[in-house]
Amino acid sequence: MADRIILTIGTKKGVFVADAAKPRRSFALRGPFGPGIPVYSTLIDTRGTPRLYASSCNPFFGMKVLRSTDMGKSFTEAKSAPAFPKDDGRALVNIWGLEAGDGKKDLWCGVEPASLFRSHDGGDSWDLVPGISNHDHARKWQPGNGGLCMHTIIRDGNRLHLGISTGGHYLSEDGGETFRASNQGVGAGFAPDPYPEFGQCVHKIARHDDAPGRLYMQNHGGWADWTGPGGPRPDIGVLRSDDYGQSWRSIAKGLPSDFGFPIVVHPHDADTVYVMPLESATRSCPGGAPAVWRSENGGESWSRLARGLPRKQSYFTILRDAMDIDRLKSPALYFGTTTGQLWIGREGGEQWDCLFDSLPPIYNVKVAVV
Repeated sequence: MADRIILTIGTKKGVFVADAAKPRRSFALRGPFGPGIPVYSTLIDTRGTPRLYASSCNPFFGMKVLRSTDMGKSFTEAKSAPAFPKDDGRALVNIWGLEAGDGKKDLWCGVEPASLFRSHDGGDSWDLVPGISNHDHARKWQPGNGGLCMHTIIRDGNRLHLGISTGGHYLSEDGGETFRASNQGVGAGFAPDPYPEFGQCVHKIARHDDAPGRLYMQNHGGWADWTGPGGPRPDIGVLRSDDYGQSWRSIAKGLPSDFGFPIVVHPHDADTVYVMPLESATRSCPGGAPAVWRSENGGESWSRLARGLPRKQSYFTILRDAMDIDRLKSPALYFGTTTGQLWIGREGGEQWDCLFDSLPPIYNVKVAVV
């Protein structure tokens, strides 16, 4: 299967897997696995023999972690899922993030209510990471519209960046032993203090290995017309850090909206970044005309990519983990919508085509070259 593209698609009714040869002419679809159960997070682990992971979040029968060792032809349940200690007082509601760790079978998992777990055996057992899960701020975080979720886990050597809605950006510089809120310049439109120490509704964070210290953030924007306490907060939704997340500045100028969920960096160019602006009131594409917006200069200016997408009356919603990009020489973008369409943007988003148009609502899209 050398140089094949594989997609994992987490939906409201299970996880699907699609794969294609390198030219990406057509994708074969398998699934759903874990049918009927929402899947909010997936992971394509390409260390050694590739493995696929997916959360399976049943509100009645509890949380599961699904695992595939045959590239998505079948899935089985891991021996356990993350769980809080019996005397903790919190109960697992959802699994929002799965990321690979250092060791061959190391995994990190972000959950709701916002906490971090770690596995050393490929998901068969899990340990709570107390430095953030029992942080002094943890019991003060409040749920956003999608819940109190730890959705972003970014590893950079001993640095660990976490995105929490609503908690903000938290940074560890000792491999996850201790964490601190690192939200200088990150605004909160819904709080009297426009720039609090913590409590921001961060939607997604992304980085690139070729630009040490730089991070991009999609924050909860859409507050330019706010007239309540603290006054309006324009351009707080799309941000950039150049000091490993110690401070942030706006790069939202030129976008039709600074509200959105996903943010993705080009695999071969740290200056090229993609967002999907949405109207904050409706969580849908501005004017009913979907478009991905691309910056090729680190957020200094933006251009609209919409060739092949509907021109009107298409009110897509794209959630925080529903957009990704592959690593081929001329990469393709992929995004899924809550109305069940999966789109591919070839040549870095220059030309869009709908791969599948009748899936269940899509929560998560991941892609890898295997």
